[in-house]
Amino acid sequence: MTLSSAKDATERAAVLSSARRIVIKLGTNVVINDDGKVAFGLLYSLVESIANLRRQGREVLLVTSGAVALGVERLGLEERPRDLSRLQACAAIGQSRLMSIYDDAFAKLDRQVAQILLTEDDFRDRTRYANLRATFAALLELGVIPVINENDTVSTMELEQPKGPPRQERMFGDNDKLSALVMTHIDADLLILLSDVEGLYDGNPNLGKPALIERVDRVTDRIRGFVQGGNGRGRGGMLSKLDAAGVAMEAGRCAIIANGRTPRVIERICAGEKIGTLFLAERTA
Repeated sequence: MTLSSAKDATERAAVLSSARRIVIKLGTNVVINDDGKVAFGLLYSLVESIANLRRQGREVLLVTSGAVALGVERLGLEERPRDLSRLQACAAIGQSRLMSIYDDAFAKLDRQVAQILLTEDDFRDRTRYANLRATFAALLELGVIPVINENDTVSTMELEQPKGPPRQERMFGDNDKLSALVMTHIDADLLILLSDVEGLYDGNPNLGKPALIERVDRVTDRIRGFVQGGNGRGRGGMLSKLDAAGVAMEAGRCAIIANGRTPRVIERICAGEKIGTLFLAERTA
């Protein structure tokens, strides 16, 4: 190990092991198997890791995708609907199932969870935002793990495919950006974005053998040029995750993009192991 790499490893370990309040986002491709059914084995393993963090005295907020995919599976549909009302129906059906799974999984580990469904107005309106912060603070003080998703039955930002410029700037349109927004507004130390990719590559991992970028100090145009479009059942894709990591960095916090299917990935990240791509907080001059 070179002096430079040793310094990087020491800094990574120091930053990650000291994080006390953590936002973890699970993507659809982590929660749901390729056959459209819940990845119970993987999900229960991740839940156990989150419970272990709580036992260490760390506070954890979980942002989860998967409601629409679960609704599609529960209805026996062959593919994801295209019209908005049916997507919202799938979200409503799948959300109750998704929350039931988390409730059961955490209860087996003697942990309580609380469902939080958010819209952009919850962050735009000062009164609602103050109430939201107070609720999060109370839940964390009580040792409860908030399970967060966008409220797709009333907010269509994540489901819509806009054909033109929006009438107002969107604060979030997928759970990657929602998780970054939650992180910065509740003063978390670390954002962990888990999907089915190892992290950010310097090229398309489906074409050739690009290298994994282990550390990003600033999101430049060159970094953005590495990003490919979304895939699978998820809505965000790597660009969305890069944007979310950028939000965290600008707020003076750190983020990691990693593969949620890596064994004990959450505990290993928080122990400072070299996993995924670490986005370090931007340093002010």
